[in-house]
Amino acid sequence: MLSINKDGQRINEEIRDKEVRVIDTDGTMLGVMPSKEALKIAVSKNLDLVQIVPNAVPPVCKVMDYGKFQYEKTKKDKESKKKQTTLTIKEIRLSAKIEKHDLDFKIKNAAKFLQNGDKVKVSIRFKGREMQYTKIGLEVLNEFADALKDVGTPDRRPQLDGRFMMMTMNPLKSDENKN
Repeated sequence: MLSINKDGQRINEEIRDKEVRVIDTDGTMLGVMPSKEALKIAVSKNLDLVQIVPNAVPPVCKVMDYGKFQYEKTKKDKESKKKQTTLTIKEIRLSAKIEKHDLDFKIKNAAKFLQNGDKVKVSIRFKGREMQYTKIGLEVLNEFADALKDVGTPDRRPQLDGRFMMMTMNPLKSDENKN
């Protein structure tokens, strides 16, 4: 029998414990026995002896086909990764003195991102004396959020952080936007 060890699990001859608790292929408990005897049982069935719980006293080993076990494990991992959704955050930068057409263009792009299911982070950077007029930036961000209320909701209201004012928006949870 080959001893393949990818996960840090000990199999076959790698099991160095004197005594092990052995579980058969169908799940029945064979009891506590010397590891050499358990290995002989596994070899006689043309299977592997795999240490499942190494911290138990005595360690628990199971007689199984290790290659098949690894294959099924990777298959389950791939299946669970398919069901995961990745969340991407798109960033849109505005300025406090943005013109109407430029704002409309940025709103159109943000609507596209929100309809695709992405989060949108909207930020305004205040330069120089603009720091004294943060109310203008707040008005721009509120106008931005109002224009997108049918495709997204603000996760965080606009907050001033140093020279930046930021707001994040989440896509709506309705089925209409999942085209």
